[in-house]
Amino acid sequence: MFFWDVRLAENTEIDQKRGLKHKITDTFIFKKWRAVFGGNIKFLVSGSAPLQDRLIKIFSAAGLPIYEGYGMTESSGVISLNGYKKGETRLKTAGKPIPGLEVKIASDGENLIKGKNILKGYYKNDVKTTEAIKDGFFHTGDIGEICKDCFLTITDRKKEIFKSSGGKYIAPSIIENKMKQSSFIEQNTVIGEGYKMPAALIQINYEFVKDWALKNKHIITDVTSDEKLIVTIQQDIDLYNEGLGKWERIKKFEITPDEWTIEAGHLTTTLKLKRKIIKEKYKALFSEIYTD
Repeated sequence: MFFWDVRLAENTEIDQKRGLKHKITDTFIFKKWRAVFGGNIKFLVSGSAPLQDRLIKIFSAAGLPIYEGYGMTESSGVISLNGYKKGETRLKTAGKPIPGLEVKIASDGENLIKGKNILKGYYKNDVKTTEAIKDGFFHTGDIGEICKDCFLTITDRKKEIFKSSGGKYIAPSIIENKMKQSSFIEQNTVIGEGYKMPAALIQINYEFVKDWALKNKHIITDVTSDEKLIVTIQQDIDLYNEGLGKWERIKKFEITPDEWTIEAGHLTTTLKLKRKIIKEKYKALFSEIYTD
């Protein structure tokens, strides 16, 4: 019944009217979810990195709506936020800019902001201040888009976008978030700057893989080379590749032998990827991918 409820939630739009099926799921399942949180939460706010649409739909159906937002220290917190009013939330966006803040997109796609909540400069660092603030606008370093009804979308960090050998720009975060929809993938980083096609280094979801192997009566001695596991993950990747451009699709990947953690240096304290460190730690796997 739980999985039936989840599937129903995944296929329900945020502002869609709830019917009898939703009342049943709420009575038997989602009411218990709210109780775990204490029973008084009206909404949750998420930032730092995009959430999967399915998670937002499921939690919204459970009466625990998640509103994605976007902000940074230099903006005193919030820049944009999806809202609780009907029609004020849109999936795959960071919401609408807060009142009093001017947001525009530069010719290279960078998100520029201006307002009273924006820093006046970096303390005792005139060089960094001059680089970041030009013509009154703060250059965020994020690549974004603004649609006609003012919802803001952040696609990647400007410094993280790279070019393939064919001259195509690749935004790794977009691809990584798609791949993380696979239950087999806990973390992944897209690589391939200067090469023909991008590839990925993957840290599996060890708990899920353990349950999957047990269910399928399959013994895994080495997660990095297990053929059945690799083929299954590739099937998921092929599915998510369908929504990407041909130059963005992941054709090769390698599974890393350990878990990516803050302590080991793979992730920042806000759980963002330390790409250079990950690439350095697994340079042997990188070479394996691009030896052909």
